[in-house]
Amino acid sequence: MDIPNKYDVCILGCGPGGFAAAMRAFDFGKNVCIIEGGNIGGAGIVHGALTSKTLWELAKDYALASTTDRGYRVAGLMVDYQAVRDTVIQAAKEKQYQILSQIETFSPPRWKGPGSITLKRGFARFQDLNTVSVSIHGGTEELVKADNFVISTGSKPRDFPGIIIDNERIINSDGILSFRQFPKRLLILGAGIIGCEYASIFSNFGQTKVHLLDRQSRIIPFEDEDISRFVSHNLEQKGVTIHHNAILRAIHKRPEFLEVVVDYEDGRSQVLEVDAALVSVGRVPNVGLLELDRIGLVPNSRGAIETDAGCRARFNIYAVGDVTQHTALFNVAEMEGRYVAKSMFGKNNYPLRYHNMSTIMFFNPEVAVVGLNEQQCQEQKIPYRVGFYSNALVNRAIAMRRTDGFVKILISQDGQNRILGMRAAGPQASSTIMVIAHLMDQEKGLEEIMKSIHPHPSITEGIQECLRMLLGKSIYKPMVFPDYMSIKSWHPEMGYASMAAMPG
Repeated sequence: MDIPNKYDVCILGCGPGGFAAAMRAFDFGKNVCIIEGGNIGGAGIVHGALTSKTLWELAKDYALASTTDRGYRVAGLMVDYQAVRDTVIQAAKEKQYQILSQIETFSPPRWKGPGSITLKRGFARFQDLNTVSVSIHGGTEELVKADNFVISTGSKPRDFPGIIIDNERIINSDGILSFRQFPKRLLILGAGIIGCEYASIFSNFGQTKVHLLDRQSRIIPFEDEDISRFVSHNLEQKGVTIHHNAILRAIHKRPEFLEVVVDYEDGRSQVLEVDAALVSVGRVPNVGLLELDRIGLVPNSRGAIETDAGCRARFNIYAVGDVTQHTALFNVAEMEGRYVAKSMFGKNNYPLRYHNMSTIMFFNPEVAVVGLNEQQCQEQKIPYRVGFYSNALVNRAIAMRRTDGFVKILISQDGQNRILGMRAAGPQASSTIMVIAHLMDQEKGLEEIMKSIHPHPSITEGIQECLRMLLGKSIYKPMVFPDYMSIKSWHPEMGYASMAAMPG
């Protein structure tokens, strides 16, 4: 085994969190070692956010080209899964080579300035608090020492008992690109965000009959019912069959198809014939190879590494991203990666804030969320008012012929009118959500927020009018358009109450 290399920081995993931590430590003039045994960029690039969203964008464009209600019709429209697959792989490689280009630019001895970035390809396991042993690709073993370690090994798809992933006909989200053609019939097991996103993707391409199995009575159960209804309706409009209160009993492989046995809560069973199955029942932290017991770290019941407010797991060991107890999102991992570098070198000026981290759900159309929803407010017994404003009243949405969406904004009912959260559904939801995320971060009341005027025509004017409605100042009035706009209040002791928007 080689004589140990010594670094200021050693990063285990080059996903969004690990790469962000490495580059922030480099900013501070530190010598950084990144150890990556899999794909550069991690699941966020290769099997997650970038590849799935590239697929979504292509599927969305195809669905738009297929529409016939806009005064034009595209003749002879065709799609080839191999060509789609090649485009998705090219997108992933593009980002990977951007990451590698930066690492190589700042690698020793190429880089002559302060700090450096060294990449080692292999899998690491802890020897002690300052040493890891790295199984380098090619068979050699190498020791790496560092003053600080950042665990950012991400997550992997959760297994489903009794189902073996063969990456041919039965796949998980990591194997979506193993398809050689569009399956004619696809079963998706799991109606969370990932499952519903892939249901949207394959239904948008119009080549696949999709069956979506949902263990509960409604999909996306952690969100409010209006979001669940919106997503369900749009999936069903695209031909997706949603099996609610359904549990997969077995998948039997036949020579030409898969025979799926589904059990329902009401006691009946159904046998389905499909060509492929996608298992999407969540993800689990990827810690199996690290030998954490050698450094006194014990994952929690979910298999995650618990960290403190500074992302510290123990002494000089830090953890960020999917491997921790926090929400498994690309932007959370990246934020934590940047923060951890500042934390270990005493550069932090403010604590991490998770309450205004926005999330995008790439359905058809997209959904974006930030802050609390009604379920969460009620669980925490927080009195609130909620305004609902439909895209049917938004000029830009009307011009786009995309009025199937809305914004829903929750504000505190404590006299301060603070924004507690927002849900946006429809075109450009992923962009409009940042308007509210930024305002939440400023912690200003509605009256101060309303000093800003949105451009016209824009989708964000729906946000502007929803806020005006909550103040009784909207141009359109709820009593005239009760199906398109409304205000309700909720109190722990009194429940719901409808409210008229009083002129302000």
